[in-house]
Amino acid sequence: MSATDRLLRRLTPLAIGLAMVGCGSGQYDDLRQFVNEPGDTSGARARVDPLPRVEPYQAATFVAAEIEDPFRPRKVEPARAAKGNLQPDLNRRREPLEAFPLDNLRMVGTLQQGKQMFALIRTPDNNLFRVRVNNYMGQNFGLIQEISDSGVKLKELVQDGNGEWTERVSSLMLQDETETKR
Repeated sequence: MSATDRLLRRLTPLAIGLAMVGCGSGQYDDLRQFVNEPGDTSGARARVDPLPRVEPYQAATFVAAEIEDPFRPRKVEPARAAKGNLQPDLNRRREPLEAFPLDNLRMVGTLQQGKQMFALIRTPDNNLFRVRVNNYMGQNFGLIQEISDSGVKLKELVQDGNGEWTERVSSLMLQDETETKR
């Protein structure tokens, strides 16, 4: 590398720097003047309220074992159920139709033998059951009270939020097979 090349490499940044200083046209002089002038500052000061008092932190202990799990189904406890006069017989043998919710069962017909009336109930897995008055069906201890040509009336026992049992009347209406296939 020659001496002139070295000299040019050293002088080039210096020349660029001087050119930039020379280009400054003072375009922000009015802003600098405004900032440096004392002027009328009576309206420039604002009153700032003091910060609110911060209360000291108090730690709270959380014990999850004391809280009931909302995702676990409640168990029917006979001691709790004995509060009211109503309560289901938890020791009785369950009938096959008590395994299904009442909404999933379909009444598809009736039979009569002498004075005894029977209802034909179809389960979701297409099994057909014959039931009569005083049989149970549904998951809420539903006792069949009446069977007619148009439907079945049940008396269900459901537990409220306080653990007490209440009666609820439900019905299962006769459905035409063509309606269910649509």
